Amino acid sequence: MKAPNTRSYPPPSPRGFGLPRNVWVVTVTSFLTDISSEMIVNLIPLFLMNVLGVRTTLIGAIEGMAETTASLLKLFSGWFSDRLGARKWPAVVGYGISTIAKPFLYFAGSWGSVLAVRFADRLGKGVRTAPRDALIADSVDERRRGVAFGLHRAGDTAGAVIGIGIALAVLLAVQRNTEILTRSTFQIVVLASMFPAVLAVLVLAFGAKETCIPGEKRTPPSFSIAGFDSRFRRFLLIVVLFTLGNSSDAFLILRAQNAGLTVAGVLGMLITFNLVYSIVSSPAGALSDRFGRRRFLIIGWLLYTAVYAGFALAREGWHTWALMGVYGVYYGLTHGIAKAYVADLVPAERRGTAYGIYNAAVGITVFPASLIAGMLWQGVGDWQGFGPSAPFIFGGSLALIATLLLVVWRHDETDARTHTDRKTL
Repeated sequence: MKAPNTRSYPPPSPRGFGLPRNVWVVTVTSFLTDISSEMIVNLIPLFLMNVLGVRTTLIGAIEGMAETTASLLKLFSGWFSDRLGARKWPAVVGYGISTIAKPFLYFAGSWGSVLAVRFADRLGKGVRTAPRDALIADSVDERRRGVAFGLHRAGDTAGAVIGIGIALAVLLAVQRNTEILTRSTFQIVVLASMFPAVLAVLVLAFGAKETCIPGEKRTPPSFSIAGFDSRFRRFLLIVVLFTLGNSSDAFLILRAQNAGLTVAGVLGMLITFNLVYSIVSSPAGALSDRFGRRRFLIIGWLLYTAVYAGFALAREGWHTWALMGVYGVYYGLTHGIAKAYVADLVPAERRGTAYGIYNAAVGITVFPASLIAGMLWQGVGDWQGFGPSAPFIFGGSLALIATLLLVVWRHDETDARTHTDRKTL
């Protein structure tokens, strides 16, 4: 006889890698979405600086405010997903909002209009992220959780490689001089991004199956973090400290251009980053199922510290290109694994809320992180800042402190991975 809060996983129906249909559908959705998003998102800081003449402090504020919007909604959407007893349709709505917002970048003529579109796009991301992550976690056995999230990150990032490749092809076809970005090139890329965005929404809407347990078997969700295991709360605190130094990747793009890369070179650098990220994600996730997640996070964060130190010292464009390859390894070792780790630490009936809290904590912290990075680089008001190396020295230092805390914090990871399941026996 089942306990009242027991979570029933859907029939396994294994496909490739022994993973169920939902994991593959969500992976394809993210693949298509990232083709669309990465065509334009990496050009936005260059558009703001090269076309609109916006300073890095304001660019940091724009990126930070956009991410904060998404993060606050991730908290609510995760809770609402638990409350509603549904994962799929909240995710579909979120993808749809982002798809509707993107074409308005074609008409953007000021930093305010760019902020408005970024706000709407991140609104969609905030609605979809926690339910989508919970949909993956709910659809797969805990012993394959790392593989599932690793595959999702690999598909997401493979889409980024293709998206940036398309943006690069458009740039080379339209512009003779690729030193800076032009408005017309940016507008063409925005239009081209719409087809994969629409297709992604259709794939999720018609391909995924709902997984949530019936409403009468659900425990009413709560926003309170106090009800979670202390391991989750401590991990969250360390992640927030790490993220305070992890400003928007827009600063990596601007630093690469500052070091001498052309717009075409920046896009080539980003293709390298995403290709490495995609290759590393799946095997890293599979290995984390076997050897535990924390050690992969520690290795990844140490790589992050080294990469940021390298960006602080970079003097040539090729330095930043090489460093972005290593940065892809960091992403592959941490982003999918961190989300699998969250599922290890929380009960199944509160996964949506937990992912909402986790994503919200990360995203909200990106705002001060990006604002600080912009001020350290170019200052604010009469203060001129410390130059382009300063944000990376600051970020690398906080990452090292967070890594040391993660090393000091020890617990039985086998217990963490089976935490949910023992509660449902």
